[in-house]
Amino acid sequence: MKMTVFGATGGIGSQVVRQALDAGHKVTAVVRSSAHFELAHPGLEVAVVPGLTDPGTLRSFLDGSDAVVSGVGPRSRKDGPVASTATRTILAAMEASGVRRFVAVSAVPVGPVPEGESFLNRRVLLPFISTLLRAVYADLATMEDDIRRSSVTWTVLRPPKLVDKPLTGRYRTATGGNVPRGYSISRADCAHAMLAALDDPATFRRAVGIAY
Repeated sequence: MKMTVFGATGGIGSQVVRQALDAGHKVTAVVRSSAHFELAHPGLEVAVVPGLTDPGTLRSFLDGSDAVVSGVGPRSRKDGPVASTATRTILAAMEASGVRRFVAVSAVPVGPVPEGESFLNRRVLLPFISTLLRAVYADLATMEDDIRRSSVTWTVLRPPKLVDKPLTGRYRTATGGNVPRGYSISRADCAHAMLAALDDPATFRRAVGIAY
């Protein structure tokens, strides 16, 4: 498969690139001109762009791609509506270039509270995090709305707290909802789930919760 990866220098995006290359896929990693990207591989093409605001700039990097994977998201509360703005541009470029498959990352608080959720998550952690990062999750909710309204065949992954731990390939998922009593997931395993979703029809046009 040939795929285009946005947010390729981020914690999840860089894992998507590495794991996809290890699996034998061809990857175009789209990075901003201010980013530092050291990885070199025969199956990798690095596309440098000034930003993710112009669909015309991105369109040429989608030619021949079978899918787009986006790890784009805010690095802090001060970043503003990064996810929705960038994703809107990516979707426009996809529709113009005819690429249909799209997998993106969101977050647990955007989805529903699942049945069987722990008291700690339901009454303490989720309300606290949702209030503290209200603008971040509002941005992700807008992003998800835009994705649902698009014509692409999409999947959205909703992880809880992201941690820097090795790939295990062992985690729980909940198609159409969130995983109950899920407190964390590594960026490596989140990337693994995003790549696994690419060929899984059960995830098409669905949000998928993921957690250990």
